[in-house]
Amino acid sequence: MNLQQLRIVRETVRRNYNLTEVAGTLFTAQSGVSKHIKELEDELGVELFVRRGKRLLGLTEPGKELLPFVERVLLEIHNIKRLGEQFAQKDRGHLAVATTHTQARYALPPVVSRFKQTFPKVHLELHQGSPREIVTMLRDGEVDIGIATEALGDEEGLVSFPYYQWQHALVVPEGHPLTREPRLTIQTLAEYPIITYNEGYTGRARIDAAFADAGLTPDIVMSALDADVIKSYVELGLGVGIIAAMAFHPQRDAGLTLLDGKGLFELNTTRIALRRGHYLRGYALRFIEYCAPELTEAKVKAALFPAVGD
Repeated sequence: MNLQQLRIVRETVRRNYNLTEVAGTLFTAQSGVSKHIKELEDELGVELFVRRGKRLLGLTEPGKELLPFVERVLLEIHNIKRLGEQFAQKDRGHLAVATTHTQARYALPPVVSRFKQTFPKVHLELHQGSPREIVTMLRDGEVDIGIATEALGDEEGLVSFPYYQWQHALVVPEGHPLTREPRLTIQTLAEYPIITYNEGYTGRARIDAAFADAGLTPDIVMSALDADVIKSYVELGLGVGIIAAMAFHPQRDAGLTLLDGKGLFELNTTRIALRRGHYLRGYALRFIEYCAPELTEAKVKAALFPAVGD
């Protein structure tokens, strides 16, 4: 048994049993992939994959039981390498963070600026994606830290912490009738066409829930991933925008008016997520602490590596 065989088992599952893709990912020949799988099965005395001819269709029962051990062994090998790097090159390395557009654009710039000033020799890589894509990148070990409002709270294999809370708000052209309303209600808002975020992004579920709880169906005429896109179409008079309040800048958004969304929508909590058991370099722990000072190194490590019996 060797590490290459374990890597092939893991990648075969990740690549949906496409051995051509597995070979490309691991920079080897497809025949070599098949050979490694067969040798491992012969050594263990069981078949790990369900086959139809030469095609692999899925994992057998022994294969399903083996996979968590494979993931654990490869993660620990990765952790050993990271531990060595931590002591050999303390302030040098690479940090990968996956987040959504809203967090990258509005929440993280001060954190990134501070981090780069403190760790100029660390290459910081920001990946933007959907919350579900962020979960996948964390689980696959492609990134060290994930930051999003959706999807990170109760995912198996991840630990997450509250980062900060934020509120939705309304954005309308100057002089819009809603600016003269003495008290905004969800019923009044439902009378207008609405432009807001795509489903699954930036608290959209809470927006939908606010209307559903009132027994209303909003007229959502457009949706987008980006608050700047939403504001552009609000400027054209196509609807009332519902955006994250932090995405509004009075100077840059001249001609638009921000209306408080308190009482209309529930608060949202953006979370920081990590892969359980994943060793983080010291600078990664500092990045997290720059986001939320209460997330100390001790607290994060205790969550990543809980004591036996906890």
